[in-house]
Amino acid sequence: MSAGLSVRVRGAAAGPAAEAVAALAADGVPSALAAKDSTLWGPAAQEEAAVRLGWLDLPQSSRELLPRLAEHAHELRTAGVDRVVLAGMGGSSLAPEVIAATRGAELTTLDTTDPAQVRAALEDRLHRTVAVVSSKSGGTVETDSHRRALEKAFTDAGIDPAERIVVVTDPGSPLAALAAEKGYTTYLADPDVGGRYSALSAFGLVPSALAGVDVEALLDEAQALVPALKNDTGNPALLLGAAMGAAGRDKLVLAGSTPVGLGDWIEQLVAESTGKQGTGLLPVVAEGANAPGFAEAPDTLPTSFSEAGPAPAEGALVQVTGPLGAQFLAWEYATAIAGRLLGIDPFDQPNVQESKDNTKALLDGAGERPLPAGEPLFTEGAVQVHASQALPNGARDLEGMLRTLLEAVPEDGYLAVMAYLDRIADAPAAGLRAELADASGRATTFGWGPRFLHSTGQYHKGGPATGAFLQITGESEQDLDIPGRPYSFARLQFAQALGDFGALDTRGRPAVRLHLTDRAAGLAQIRRALARVRG
Repeated sequence: MSAGLSVRVRGAAAGPAAEAVAALAADGVPSALAAKDSTLWGPAAQEEAAVRLGWLDLPQSSRELLPRLAEHAHELRTAGVDRVVLAGMGGSSLAPEVIAATRGAELTTLDTTDPAQVRAALEDRLHRTVAVVSSKSGGTVETDSHRRALEKAFTDAGIDPAERIVVVTDPGSPLAALAAEKGYTTYLADPDVGGRYSALSAFGLVPSALAGVDVEALLDEAQALVPALKNDTGNPALLLGAAMGAAGRDKLVLAGSTPVGLGDWIEQLVAESTGKQGTGLLPVVAEGANAPGFAEAPDTLPTSFSEAGPAPAEGALVQVTGPLGAQFLAWEYATAIAGRLLGIDPFDQPNVQESKDNTKALLDGAGERPLPAGEPLFTEGAVQVHASQALPNGARDLEGMLRTLLEAVPEDGYLAVMAYLDRIADAPAAGLRAELADASGRATTFGWGPRFLHSTGQYHKGGPATGAFLQITGESEQDLDIPGRPYSFARLQFAQALGDFGALDTRGRPAVRLHLTDRAAGLAQIRRALARVRG
């Protein structure tokens, strides 16, 4: 144990992890990483790594933000503004969502293009709301759309947006220039920190602090771990990275009830960092230690996490216990170590842009015409069924198509469920993960679209070609315009789904798209058909 963080590696993973730790120590990796040596991942990665290691300094450097954040939070609460809406995707939203949930603070996260979910956020207690618009690049289409909708909502309510919109972005970004023009309060983040490594930067701290979290305590938890990170022994993050990168298992199955939502944050960090060049670790976030898929298998590394006390899963090969701030830093460090062991650059994301480009092409090319969704193979009740070219299309009912898809998952592969729906109103859709894992006996992930495009979407296209995909889209009962754009939220959401489905199809991935003409009825149909498949 070091600084309150403990990593225990057991069973079949223990020997390979210990050997890897010894080899890493012999190569001087811990001290080199602590010194931010950009050569650790090879010549091809050196240029990128040279501007992506600032996260190692954040437990100390981010303290510069604390006085300003404390004053800002006090001013808002004095003015009766006590609700925080965070508009951000991927690394800009996942960490603050975990921080707020774990520390018991209210935070409304907008990481969706579903019109109903966006509308619900805009219509709730707007006079008590401050909006944090967060984007590293400053050009994220989802976040730009949220900003436009928020500006209109505040203006329509008689509220000056300049008093209620806070921007977090990198220096020199288009969003930074726009914020200066509009007079928005702006926090500039460290540009030498990649989005998925930014939990302890302004991206994680600003929305959390405004929501009422003691972020100084979070930094203290991380700082307590820092001295151990340059050590060859007694370095829990090194052991965690060694287990991830050297156990010979390409699926990291995660379970833990606290820190709340940490599995989703780890999922993005690990999937986007390692899923490339046909290799990588697939994070599988399970509902708990007893959920389908968590048990040890030759290709899985069951891993539990908890804040304090014994780790929650005795069956886990890896158990990580410690406070949230230390967990953030440890998992970032471990992912960088795993990247070295896997022979990849853990700081780039070469396949993320493709789906974005596909989406833009669809929106630019269709004008006001319906998007090119194609004719369904068949329609059953409220479900229209589409399939990629790689999938046999002999099925003529929903049960048969689900069977066909499950049969297409390789023995060493995985099934990914991607739901372009309302994460709140359509929350029961998440239950499909466990049901499909049970039916298939294969590793099964679940992601809300387009959120997962900033997470596992990199792995889907850059990782091993062993995935099969179930995409779910749905009709929107009420759309919402995006001010200043020729398309609405529903149209953007559908274009993102079609763009990603096209990226999978062109790669020859087996994929099914189920379009729900009635969301509740369609989801119920899918579950009934799946129950028959499970027998």
